[in-house]
Amino acid sequence: MACTAHLAWTDRLTGYNFGPGHPLAPIRVELTIELARNLGVLDAECLEVRPPEPATDAELELVHDPEYIAAVRKAGATGAFEAAARFGLGTPDDPIFPGMHEASALIAGATLAAARAVWTGSAAHGISIGGGLHHAMRGHASGFCVYNDPAIAIAWLLARGAKRIAYVDIDVHHGDGVQAAFYDDPRVLTISLHEHPATLFPGTGRASETGGPGAPGSAVNVALPAGTADAGWLRAFHAVVPPLLRKFRPEILVSQHGCDTHWSDPLANLELTIDGQRAAHAAIHALAHECAGGRWLLTGGGGYSLVQVVPRTWTHLIAEATGHPLDPAAETPPRWRAYVTSRTRETAPQYLTEEAPAAFTPYERGFDPADPVDRAIRATRDAVFADHGLMP
Repeated sequence: MACTAHLAWTDRLTGYNFGPGHPLAPIRVELTIELARNLGVLDAECLEVRPPEPATDAELELVHDPEYIAAVRKAGATGAFEAAARFGLGTPDDPIFPGMHEASALIAGATLAAARAVWTGSAAHGISIGGGLHHAMRGHASGFCVYNDPAIAIAWLLARGAKRIAYVDIDVHHGDGVQAAFYDDPRVLTISLHEHPATLFPGTGRASETGGPGAPGSAVNVALPAGTADAGWLRAFHAVVPPLLRKFRPEILVSQHGCDTHWSDPLANLELTIDGQRAAHAAIHALAHECAGGRWLLTGGGGYSLVQVVPRTWTHLIAEATGHPLDPAAETPPRWRAYVTSRTRETAPQYLTEEAPAAFTPYERGFDPADPVDRAIRATRDAVFADHGLMP
């Protein structure tokens, strides 16, 4: 089905750049947009591509402390200052760079522009492919994230009158910043599928984290064992996410699509293929239509296989959001492959996926107590399903 979509994009978004050698290199987003452009995805009649404006201080303050925003602005203007470390700035994860506030505010502004398009009805789906900075906290930077654009967009939607918003995070790392922002707010259901915190940053996201006293069951965490591949990951997703969304019935579905779940990602230990990630994008899209009246705000996120994975999986994501998914067996355009080589000196992938089956056996067919993925599923369902009137 064709879907109207708004892509908030400008080349200035690549200005969110922590410098040479940092894993979150902006080339990954540049190559994504170039691949989407070469494949004609950006030319879809139903897709509007518009440059966003930076988020204002008032918009940033929906989630972040004014003192922290001032610190980010000062750090980016001066290069360093005595209190930077107190705000998580100047660390190996979040080094200070010139114009840090302006670049970070533009990322937040892009996600807000996509949210605004969905809220006003100018598009069914809003896309902020440079967004998804889900680790930033109210008063400090964390995990490559300065301003938490998904949380800002959710807070903005709540301020406009939204009563129920669901957030689904499929990054390999726990969506801790978004969870923290709404941990005691029953209007927001946060669901995160991620590698188990015992083996990966940020060390949170256990099934026992289920929401504050005012919002039991509002935080849902599926902590998957290292080595989980397509079949286990998709089994876990379908065992947890669809039943909760069908019960919660959000007015808007917000999703974060970090692709660092891939088997080749250098910073994590899950084993998904691009085909598995593509299946997740399609499932979330279908749930947006089934459970949220088609209103879907989607962002990028992590992903550190800069050439081989990020451009392909996020181009599939953008195409999925337009309602015109790409042929998984198709080749990448020769022009794009030449562009990749000229920009990175790497050999670009020839095909759009890895031609993996991305098949799984539904959890409903039987629980296997010897399977660590099934144990993770059971722990999550036991922790929160009863709060939603569901059988664990």
